[in-house]
Amino acid sequence: MNTQQTINYNRIAEAIDYIKANFKSQPNLDEVAAKVHLSPFHFQRLFTEWAGTSPKKFLQYISVEHAKTLLKENQSTLFDAAYETGLSGTSRLHDLFINIEGMTPAEYKNSGNDLSINYSFAETAFGNIIVASTPKGVCYMAFNEEEETALKDLKAKFPNASFSRKLDMLQQNALFIFQNDWSKLPDIKLHLKGTDFQLKVWETLLKIPMGQLASYGSIAQKIKKPTASRAVGTAIGTNPVAFLIPCHRVIQSTGVVGGYMWGNTRKTAIIGWEAAKTSSAT
Repeated sequence: MNTQQTINYNRIAEAIDYIKANFKSQPNLDEVAAKVHLSPFHFQRLFTEWAGTSPKKFLQYISVEHAKTLLKENQSTLFDAAYETGLSGTSRLHDLFINIEGMTPAEYKNSGNDLSINYSFAETAFGNIIVASTPKGVCYMAFNEEEETALKDLKAKFPNASFSRKLDMLQQNALFIFQNDWSKLPDIKLHLKGTDFQLKVWETLLKIPMGQLASYGSIAQKIKKPTASRAVGTAIGTNPVAFLIPCHRVIQSTGVVGGYMWGNTRKTAIIGWEAAKTSSAT
């Protein structure tokens, strides 16, 4: 990293710290730019280049995360959450949640209410897995050797849902993929909750052919957000459905395998297994 890059990095790091510390006052672009001694235009461009999102959008993410914490505690009203986040009213909170979370604040506060989830455990070539489904489709799949921990993580995703240990057809169709039964792929249904950006990234991952790999940058290009490689990486890191949404097929542009929520060794093994399957099929 050269001297100018170091200066730019330090400026953006300072701006991020400032936004995190002062989000309740909802600082505007001019205010944050002045804090790091840049013009608003130059700061906007530099921040987006380094952080993968605009200063305004980053402030929105920080604000929503704070409001989510308050609402999750179930002790704050929507008005209180808006006030404590520095927003002018519940309508601003509502608009932010719709834009960032894809749901209203009230829906988030009651997340999982009246939602029935079936779950089961299975052994695969890559370790034990938990798979869960709603009546609409598979909502969660994760590698975990410990059933108790796996179930705890699932319940944390849907804190107010009711759970039944039951293997249903939605799960069974999804698990067939580990048995090389690709005929069931059209029967796999997913029920996903995420922001528009996350859903767009996950949809793009589904289009990466088995046995092929993509870089974070190429995914950003495909969703028409060429400077958002880091934001793409974050969205990939929140993928709720292991293997079926193939985040394991995304590597760094340098060829380095990169991180994987369920372990780099497992990621490498899956990539190798898929490459062997596709080469033997040709």
